[in-house]
Order: sequence, then C-alpha cells, then structure tokens
Amino acid sequence: MYMERIPQFIERQFIGIAVVLSCVALAYPPSFTWVKPHIPLGLGIIMFGMGLTLEFEDFREILRKWPLVCFGMVMQYLIMPLLAVGISFALGLPAEALIGMVVVGACPGGTASNVITYLARANVPLSVTMTLASTCLAPLLTPSIIYLVLERRIDIDFGSMVASVFWIVVFPLVDGLVLRRLFRKRLEPFLRYFPSLSILVIALLIACIIGLNQQTLLAFPVLVLVAVALHNGLGLAMGYGLARLARCSRRDARTLAIEVGMQNSGLGVALAVKYFGAASALPGALFSLWHNLSGVWLARRWRNTPNS
Repeated sequence: MYMERIPQFIERQFIGIAVVLSCVALAYPPSFTWVKPHIPLGLGIIMFGMGLTLEFEDFREILRKWPLVCFGMVMQYLIMPLLAVGISFALGLPAEALIGMVVVGACPGGTASNVITYLARANVPLSVTMTLASTCLAPLLTPSIIYLVLERRIDIDFGSMVASVFWIVVFPLVDGLVLRRLFRKRLEPFLRYFPSLSILVIALLIACIIGLNQQTLLAFPVLVLVAVALHNGLGLAMGYGLARLARCSRRDARTLAIEVGMQNSGLGVALAVKYFGAASALPGALFSLWHNLSGVWLARRWRNTPNS
C-alpha cells in the first residue's frame, strides 16, 4: 500500500518537486550540472517508458492521419518564426536578442515535447511523429527561414540531427513497444511507476538546465525573459486554438500545441553561438529553461482535465 502511494504523491506534487530542485540548482549549480552528459540518457529512459505504455497500432493510426501531421508541420515552421519577429519588434529588443529569437523560432520541435505530451496524457505517437518529421525538415527549413529573415546563411548537419533523434527518441521507444508486445502480462505491475519516474527525471533535467545557466538567470535580463515567455506561451495558445478551429480533438489539439510551442532550443543555442555570437544565444538558453517549466505546468493542468 505504501509503495503504491509514492507514485501518486510524485504525480500530484511534480511542480513542487521541479521548483525545489530548481532552487537548489540556482543556489549551488554543481549539485545538478553533473547531469549534463546524461541528458540524452534521461530522455531515452522516459521514451522507453512511453513505449511500454503504447501499442504498434497507435502509430498505424497516426499514419492514417498524415494530413494532421502536415498541418502541425505548417504551424511549427510558420507560427514560431513569425511570433519571434513580431514579439522582438513589439518589445524593441536589441539586435542580438532579435537574432536569437528568430533562430529559436526557426528550429524544429524538441524531444522534451514528447515528454510533456506523455505527462499531459495527450497523443504521444502524434508527438513523436511530428518531432521526427520536423527534425528531418530542419536542415532545409531552418536555414531557409533564418536566411529569409536575417539574410545570413547557416549550415545544419542533417545526419547528426536525425541520428540524435533516432537514439534519444525512436530507439528507446521501439524497445519499449517490443518489450510490451512480448512480455505484456509480466510488465503490467510495473507500468504504474513510469509516470512518476518520468516526473523525477524531467525535474532533474530542468534543475540541470538552471544550474548550467545560473549566471544568465542571476543577471535577469527581464525584457528578453518576457519575450521568451510570450514566444512560448503564444505558440502554445495558437497551436491549440488553430487545431481546435480545424476541428481536431482536444487530445490532438493539446499535442499540436505542445509541438508548436516547444522548440529544440539546444539546437538554437548551438546555431546562435556558432554563426552569430554568444550574445545571440541568450534567448535560446532562457527558452530551454522556460519551455520546460511551462510545459510541466501545462501537463499538470491537462493531466487532470478531460481529453475528449
């Protein structure tokens, strides 16, 4: 009985857990920065847990819904770049911050979106499919969007990006799917623990991100933080609103919102540093923190409301 209450407690308190770990990381970064080399492993563990809760038939259903995936891709690469430019001009951001906002806005969806979709009990197969599709399109679309807006040429390693998504997302997910198919009855008693494990892992990853960006956060660039929060929040809202206008179910609309509003900010930081300088990486670094915190809050809210 006691062991059964632990997962329930963690699931109810995961915002509080994330906040406590984040405060510790801000006060003493080394307590969590050691996690950095293990971030892909952490995401892989969560994706493996997702695979254990899914069926191969779930992905067959997504293939039949290919127009929905295409609709999501259009929103992904249209809404976020336009919001980045509009918000930057509206707030009068300096040139370096505007560049960083555009770079983040032009990036594909991040693997964290799959985790948040899972925690929100939305459509995980749709989320994974969209992340993979947007990543495959990124080597073409991300440089094109950046060139159209900033008139600067950049290059993205297609093989490296796809390989990263394969090993972090696809491989552990398929492993979980296969094990569920082969050992369904034996695994059933353990499945209830995976949501709470996912919550602890994502709280650990958020704390790591805060520790790595302690100096940036203590400097508290208020205007850029406001811009990042608006970028993420409006992306989530517009993704959900347009999906509902297109008569998507609440479950699919929530998934599309998460995919649109959560970016591969790690890629954004890397591109900004490489092609535009460290100052342009600030929006990406802040986005990496903010979209995880807002995603956890949103998952908590949606997890306890009807999906249909």
